[in-house]
Amino acid sequence: MTFVCATALAATPLLTHAQNQGLLPIEQWQQPNGTQVWLVQSNSLPMVDVQIDFDGGERRDPAEQVGLAAATANMLSKGIASTNGHKALDEDQLGEAWADLGASFNASASSDRFTFHLRSLTDPALLPQAVALAARQIGQSTWPQKVWERERAQWSAALREAQTRPGTISSQTFAQAVYGSHPYGYQTTPASLQRIDIRAMQQFYASHIQACRAKATVVGQVDKAQADQLVQNLLAGLPQTAHCAPLPSIAEIQPLQHAVEKRIPFASEQAQVLIGQPGIKRDDPDFLTLLVANHILGGSGFGSRLMEEVREKRGLVYGVYSGFSPGTHAGAFTIGLQTRADQAQEATTLAKQVLADFVANGPTDKELQDAKANLIGGFALRIDSNAKLLANVANIAWNNLPLDYLDTWTSKVQTITVQDIRRAVQKVLKPDAMATVIVGAPS
Repeated sequence: MTFVCATALAATPLLTHAQNQGLLPIEQWQQPNGTQVWLVQSNSLPMVDVQIDFDGGERRDPAEQVGLAAATANMLSKGIASTNGHKALDEDQLGEAWADLGASFNASASSDRFTFHLRSLTDPALLPQAVALAARQIGQSTWPQKVWERERAQWSAALREAQTRPGTISSQTFAQAVYGSHPYGYQTTPASLQRIDIRAMQQFYASHIQACRAKATVVGQVDKAQADQLVQNLLAGLPQTAHCAPLPSIAEIQPLQHAVEKRIPFASEQAQVLIGQPGIKRDDPDFLTLLVANHILGGSGFGSRLMEEVREKRGLVYGVYSGFSPGTHAGAFTIGLQTRADQAQEATTLAKQVLADFVANGPTDKELQDAKANLIGGFALRIDSNAKLLANVANIAWNNLPLDYLDTWTSKVQTITVQDIRRAVQKVLKPDAMATVIVGAPS
């Protein structure tokens, strides 16, 4: 999951154009098959980016088949069947076809979403070919058994190798401590991959990847009619039932009731430390307030309070950060640091003290004003390219945010007060009931 953070950024031509237009307007509509579409026309480059999201991410993995969503997404690039006079293509031929078009298409699975992403020039000689090829991957993948056996073996070997690294051990232990039995805490293992076969992937795909479940975001040099047809063509090979049966509900993450500490020996001169708890869902009304709060606490690098107190003043760590990972469920709030093994306890204790003081008292007026200036001044590069604009609009689509979210972002950040931050962090963060994982420090 991605931490919420921001950096100071410079103004760009796209932002200037957006300001002249009152920010690029977002159009939204629903197709007869149930697909929802969001569009931003951007004429700065002759290209288009399309992202299509489904509720088919890793949180939908069965407990005994963790890795199923990711495996399913990976196999979509391994071959397509022959159809309508087009010959079948294996994975190498498919890669060559995309290279010849100068375009790209991929499928991926994150914690919440199963995602298709297409990027192409809008040249009339190229775009229809790119859309047609992507549609074949979406609707006519061949799921080759021998390729999956190879991929599974390589993935399993990588997982075993990762268990030799302290960063992997700390992150997995932390996820288990924070999320418990919730799917956000699931870990892909060689054993869980061994229980995944082609039939399981095909069933998962058929259940979750349907046109009526799609949220499509289009950014680029296309108008509404073109975008509508483009999305229809991409999803033409999926089931077209306009009303999908609801997917099973997933229980929410339970808050920690008391502090938990796990120390794991590891032969290393450095210690990895993670401190945290379940945080917020993305639809939390205090999302922006906590974005600003975290920027002050540990999300802004060397300007943050954690970095100032733990590294700059005392030299106890190589680096320290904090972040929220909001999702469909309450993703973790995390403080992470690396230090010499013999300083791990001192650094951990100090980081917890800084957090407790911040929760109790909030930021200073100067810290808040500096954070606002940095965040608002850095808003430009949030939308300075097709890819970033796409990510922002897809975020609006997935989380059902208002269409004017980007227009009102800076004004809402500007109105946040010290009292707002103190109230929000005290509502969410419980310094006395957090999980602490230390890997590599002496007992």
